[in-house]
Amino acid sequence: MWVLLRGGNPLRILLPQRGEWMGRRGLPRGLAPGPPRRRYRKESLPALEIPVLPVTATEIRQYLREHGIPFQDGHSCLRTLSPFVDSSQLKDQTAVNTSFSLYIDKTTGRFLCMTSLAEGSWEDFQASVEGGGDGASEGLLLSKAPEVEDSEEVWRIWNRAVPLWELPDPEEVQLANTMFGLTKITDDTLKRFSVRYLRTARSLVFPWFSPGGSGLRGLKLLQAKCQGDRVSYKETTIPQPSAYHNLFGLPLISRRDAEVVLTSRELDSLALNQSMGLPTLTLPRGTSCLPPALLPYLEQFRRIVFWLGDDLRSWEAAKLFARKLNPKRCSLVRPGDQQPRPLEALNRGLNLSRILRTALPAWHKSIVSFRQLREEVLGELSNVEQAAGLPWSRFPDLNRILKGHRKGELTVFTGPTGSGKTTFISEYALDLCSQGVNTLWGSFEISNVRLARVMLTQFAERRLEDQLDKYDYWADRFEDLPLYFMTFHGHQSIRTVIDTMQHAVYVYDICHVVIDNLQFMMGHEQLSTDRIAAQDYIVGVFRKFATDNNCHVTLVIHPRKEDDDKELQTASIFGSAKASQEADNVLILQDRKLVTGPGKRYLQVSKNRFDGDVGVFPLEFNKSSLTFSTPPKNKTRLKKIKDEAGPVAKKPSSGKKGATPQNSEICSGKAPILDQPDTSKPSK
Repeated sequence: MWVLLRGGNPLRILLPQRGEWMGRRGLPRGLAPGPPRRRYRKESLPALEIPVLPVTATEIRQYLREHGIPFQDGHSCLRTLSPFVDSSQLKDQTAVNTSFSLYIDKTTGRFLCMTSLAEGSWEDFQASVEGGGDGASEGLLLSKAPEVEDSEEVWRIWNRAVPLWELPDPEEVQLANTMFGLTKITDDTLKRFSVRYLRTARSLVFPWFSPGGSGLRGLKLLQAKCQGDRVSYKETTIPQPSAYHNLFGLPLISRRDAEVVLTSRELDSLALNQSMGLPTLTLPRGTSCLPPALLPYLEQFRRIVFWLGDDLRSWEAAKLFARKLNPKRCSLVRPGDQQPRPLEALNRGLNLSRILRTALPAWHKSIVSFRQLREEVLGELSNVEQAAGLPWSRFPDLNRILKGHRKGELTVFTGPTGSGKTTFISEYALDLCSQGVNTLWGSFEISNVRLARVMLTQFAERRLEDQLDKYDYWADRFEDLPLYFMTFHGHQSIRTVIDTMQHAVYVYDICHVVIDNLQFMMGHEQLSTDRIAAQDYIVGVFRKFATDNNCHVTLVIHPRKEDDDKELQTASIFGSAKASQEADNVLILQDRKLVTGPGKRYLQVSKNRFDGDVGVFPLEFNKSSLTFSTPPKNKTRLKKIKDEAGPVAKKPSSGKKGATPQNSEICSGKAPILDQPDTSKPSK
């Protein structure tokens, strides 16, 4: 008999969540309940003072065989009998032996019982199997999903929202349909997906129902806002994004469905389901993350098609998610002018069925000719700015040289001691994180508390110690960033660090890893090993990690000792030339004030593998906000170094498209968009 350990560790530790979100996320004050309650959560990766080797699929299979537990091998999970289901929960006794309702993730070992909704780590599963003594009949540690802490807010909003077709004013219905692009979406489709409209906030409300439709667990609100002559959209979830694991459309999926289309927006799922009648699901966080907790719900499908968006970022996200779901069963819809996102395709009258038939397989054995590459090349030529990467919003001069932040690259950053390397690189990473780049910080030199304090000050762009009454406001916004920290400090083994990074990429879909700094990983190598050889090995490991995981790695390396009157060069990086050779980008923080007295700091880009442009531009440090991005009073000119025959880089466009007549008409309508402060980015 399988039993649980009573009095042992719980299967799932639910950390208290944050306080009331209503007042600070742009919803009307009339919906906000009473005084806010402060709750806290912890989003750092587990500390690994004692190296813990991750469990492998082979070890999981061997353990199940040793304990006589039957299992079935799936795409990304193993299915087995669940010890958390009583025979009384099943319809008949024969179902007890045939129900494989427990899923074990092959990569992390975490399990989920689809019947009882019990979940936990691999150690928890082992404890439940090996416990013995108390009997499972005396009570499960976790028999079903816990109640949502914000259930009152969920029901208050849900009860105040109404179906679009029940709005009393036809002009208001027409305005809402135009703002959200629902002119071709029928009322039957909205009713089938239980979509409602919150009039006071001008927001569509998408529900999150528990598996089986047993209850309402959360909501996502999509608010339309007018910015000049353009309409922008803002998403708000209850609970917070990190706990919002809703596959929108899941209650409509049948057990017989063998194919599904995954989208990044709920509106796209509506368009696909209405026009083609296909099973569709929406990822809870769009293109930013596919939580492993959702993989068991996708095990039943033999074919999964990703149609996430119309840009290269969506294409890269689709390829990353396909690796989790087994690429052999995944297909990807390539972005293009004639293959936009589903809702736009429906509104333009395009053939959605034809677009789906052009979906490319996510896996192939090898590339044997240019035929397999020609579409990739065309995609980059057609989207030059997107192929250049995500631009920085705080460092426009850096965009002119590097063009943007690209996945799969290795950036080496160096600078003199005391020049502000950590302060600059924290703002450099914060800029990208604020734009949705999932970031993992490995700070071995300073504590996470001190680093978080610096980044929070840079995020708020003010001295919060002088304005403690505003701390909660900025801390709440900072907490929503996709930012995670490794809880290492001091010297660490490179193997332990890489294992942690690999775990973070799988669980949190990390796209940017910052390591500060490389020297703290050289102390755990063999003492007899030459330090130069050890550094070359570590740099090679990070290079391979960035390439294999399509993840950008920023590596801070201290320079070797140079004369005080000389500026640093690429050759000044500590160690051999391997670091600069392996790196795609080399950034040097020059601090002339350390050499010649009063002066300025400069950032020098001495290597750029993307297009070869290198150069240097000044940085102005603001001590009160700890930022280097404060715009100077007079516009400084960028000094660019290029070959005589090299082309002059063009200034990238801001990415803003001209206003369409439809958007201009919306923004000038009689009923103005609800005036709410936009808290998606810090105010300058």
